[in-house]
Amino acid sequence: MSAVRPTAHRPAQLTSSMAARVYEHDWAATGLGHIADWPPSLRVSVNLILASDFPSCLFWGPDMLMIYNDGYMTLMGQKPDGLGRPLAEVWSEVWDDIEPILDRAWQGKSTFIEDFPLMVDRDGQIREAFFTFCYSPVLDEQGVTVGVLDTVVETTAKVHALRDTARYSAALKDELQVLTQDRDRIWQLSSDAMALLDSDNGVAAVNPAFSRTLGWQEDELSGTPVAALIHPLERDVVIGRLDAIRHGQGSPRIEVRLRHKRGEYIYMEWTNALNGNFLLGIGRDSTAERAAAEALKRTEAALHQARKMEAMGKLTGGVAHDFNNLLQVISGNLHLLSHVVAGDSRGQRYVDSALGGVRRGARLASYLLAFGRRQALAPRVIKVGALIAAMDDMLARSLGETIEVVTVIPPGTWSALVDTAQVENAVLNLCINGRDAMNGNGRLTIEVANASLDEHYAQRHADVQPGQYVLIAVTDTGCGMPPEVLGQAFDPFFSTKPEGQGTGLGLSMVFGFVKQSGGHVNIYSEVGSGTTVKLYLPRCLEEEDACVAEPEAGAVVGGNETVLVVEDDEGVRETAVELLRQLGYSVLKAADATAALSILDSGIGIDLLFTDVVMPGPLRSTDLVRLARQKTPGLAVLYTSGYAENAIVHGGRLEPGVQLLGKPYSREALARKVRQVLTGPVKPG
Repeated sequence: MSAVRPTAHRPAQLTSSMAARVYEHDWAATGLGHIADWPPSLRVSVNLILASDFPSCLFWGPDMLMIYNDGYMTLMGQKPDGLGRPLAEVWSEVWDDIEPILDRAWQGKSTFIEDFPLMVDRDGQIREAFFTFCYSPVLDEQGVTVGVLDTVVETTAKVHALRDTARYSAALKDELQVLTQDRDRIWQLSSDAMALLDSDNGVAAVNPAFSRTLGWQEDELSGTPVAALIHPLERDVVIGRLDAIRHGQGSPRIEVRLRHKRGEYIYMEWTNALNGNFLLGIGRDSTAERAAAEALKRTEAALHQARKMEAMGKLTGGVAHDFNNLLQVISGNLHLLSHVVAGDSRGQRYVDSALGGVRRGARLASYLLAFGRRQALAPRVIKVGALIAAMDDMLARSLGETIEVVTVIPPGTWSALVDTAQVENAVLNLCINGRDAMNGNGRLTIEVANASLDEHYAQRHADVQPGQYVLIAVTDTGCGMPPEVLGQAFDPFFSTKPEGQGTGLGLSMVFGFVKQSGGHVNIYSEVGSGTTVKLYLPRCLEEEDACVAEPEAGAVVGGNETVLVVEDDEGVRETAVELLRQLGYSVLKAADATAALSILDSGIGIDLLFTDVVMPGPLRSTDLVRLARQKTPGLAVLYTSGYAENAIVHGGRLEPGVQLLGKPYSREALARKVRQVLTGPVKPG
């Protein structure tokens, strides 16, 4: 039987009308094929533009098929639906103008069309509007251009303002001599702010539009140095440029932040002209345009980060799979060797030392997976405050008596859907970092609180969704970090500790886990005053899950059931078989799913299917489990993997009811997990 075709589900965060249309569109009828088969680079790019309020359109493949968001719909006007259609067909009237620019984008060069005129539908009327289109190449995992991202900024207001400015400047050139006679007409009626500066750069006069824009009346500013209105960080530079304009040097256009009467600063773009000893400035509020440009930069940065994380995830996943298989062979044989040297204290010491190295290697691989957001999380709904409160004894043992630990957990803190072991690991990592920053002597404060992140906060922080969160804050009284260190704190392998005293993966692991859980991380530090790391975990409104007890770390117990081991790596397979036989089990083995099905077809009774997740051949492990349970209803199943990929993990989380033993595993861990699966209720595979 063939595998069931996967279905592409629209992420819950994508609620726009175009997101619904994109995920419901019949893509199989286009050159892009079924949406579930799209490559990661296309899926990431599409989800990015659908999550953005910024007008964006993706042109994909040789035919440049169009996929766009709600914001881009305003540009379409009365055009027929362009979703999934070639760009050249939808915008045929301007194709000759934009084709050469798109060609440059396909060659890997970002470029743009500035102030391009289009006739658009505005409230039922067709009007001329102007737009700046930025075309950025979209690269796949091999660095090949596979599409073009079109982000749009409307510049109608700017074009009109520049036309007005040019018109006014041309008129002023001929009429500056009689400024006092003709000034009132333009001065009073213009929608642009105007200011007249004397030879000392004092404000001689301002027009009504200036007062409307900045709140100041003419009598409040008369004689005031214009420097008093300029943002302190720009004051010297702007005054220098005004003096240069008086001497006929430099550009007459200046962008500057001016203080509104209310106190805040507003971005203004000015064009200046000299009239004797007076300088006339004609300006407009450019705050909205700057915000749009910054939003465009954030969109491009988010797309770049998404592509980088996708590539990092694939790299770390591949490394972890092979590395953990190698560690499993070493670990399994060391456990087998431990029985051979039983009673030989010297030999056992060597074995124990080697097993310690295996554990350190496994921890390094898990940190890499965490940073790449490729962990197999097992989340449940918990009261975060109760979880942190229960860590008191663990923290006391780990941090030592010279560290004072203070926990602040008010009643009524919310629940979150998280992997409890990963939360504990993240908090422990932050506490150990704090201890080291305090040289083993100081106070650590752990706070749990309810928090809300609003739209304004989300706009200033990439990859943050506004909403309700459970906050965990860990604060130390240590040395703090300078800005250049703070900027690299979450980078993998970055560490300020002496060589050999840290991997530089602790904070990157925390960052990756929180991001994979849908949360947000922020860090505050001041040299000499300490550091606070804040973890924001999304609030969950569901009922708290009942605690599922882990297998107890007691005596190792085997059994006499029959286990079928399915593993393509010969070294891993042979050590797993031998360990299980030592535990008393009858063991059969197969190198792939096809061989395993042959054993099942033979009629031999199997109690447990112990299978690797990632295997070669036409059948996946999940297909094997499905077919095996059709042949043997109630068959117990235990998966194992050094990296679970997407076969049994979705959204970074194990499928409900799936049992997984991560590689490398010890003899004790194998024994306990096998007994747990064999004696527990049968779960779907």
